[in-house]
Amino acid sequence: MIKSTNFIVLAVIGLLLLGGCARKSGNQANSLQIKGSDTMVNLGQAWAEEYMKQNPGMSIAVTGGGSGTGITALINSTCDIAEVSREMKESEIELVASKGEAPKKIIVALDGLAVVVSPANKISELTIDQLADVFTGKIKNWKELGGRDAKIVLLSREVNSGTHVYFKEHVLRHGKADGKEEFAAEALLLSSSQAIADEVAQNQDAIGYYGMGYITAKEKALKIAKDKNSPYEAPTMENVISGAYPISRPLLMYTKGEPKGLAKTFIDYVLSPAGQQIVKKLDFVPVKPLEQST
Repeated sequence: MIKSTNFIVLAVIGLLLLGGCARKSGNQANSLQIKGSDTMVNLGQAWAEEYMKQNPGMSIAVTGGGSGTGITALINSTCDIAEVSREMKESEIELVASKGEAPKKIIVALDGLAVVVSPANKISELTIDQLADVFTGKIKNWKELGGRDAKIVLLSREVNSGTHVYFKEHVLRHGKADGKEEFAAEALLLSSSQAIADEVAQNQDAIGYYGMGYITAKEKALKIAKDKNSPYEAPTMENVISGAYPISRPLLMYTKGEPKGLAKTFIDYVLSPAGQQIVKKLDFVPVKPLEQST
């Protein structure tokens, strides 16, 4: 009888532990887990901090790790919201749907991918074709672009990063779905946008890319042209909104099905004028016209 009772107790404990391994999106009344894009992590944390100030008793945890990490967490129900700096792939959408409801995409901000070099570098503008040749390794020395005689040091985000994927698809492969171009083998894969910013700031021969919200006076953002016959444009808020800057993208949140509960109220806040003002403050681009977000 004692053995039977112990078995029942252990079985109940096991079920409780299994239930604690996953989260049912939007069902936690007072807590929210948000995971994903390193480009968006500071933005997500700023939204969460302000929301929690206005709503005491609510707990919102925001962590990075890359867009792929956020998508995996959403598939495995270990987060309520995935922050993603690229569109989900069809295979990922199917995986999310197979574990429950199909993912819901919400555009929460816009971003221009800045290509940065040291302020000491004399190069100030490049075309998309030149960028592709640099990051695939066809162009290896700055003198080929009119700079000094020095080897180009390539900096990239790691492969799990949505920023890495977006840059590869839209710059290296020129948006071609069947493109095969890859980053040069010598490219250094860094774990965060801040790591790229720090390396560019101290290395005159380095070139990297990240969301324009990370630009500081320690790096120089290059002007980029779609081709040699197009104007060179800087990664500014106005140029991203107008579409003039050629490496622009939406920043996204994904939930399983329509957001519910705290997930819904938080996303409503993110899209509100107050939430979009935080987007502007962190040097990203609001999804609403600026005059409506001030």
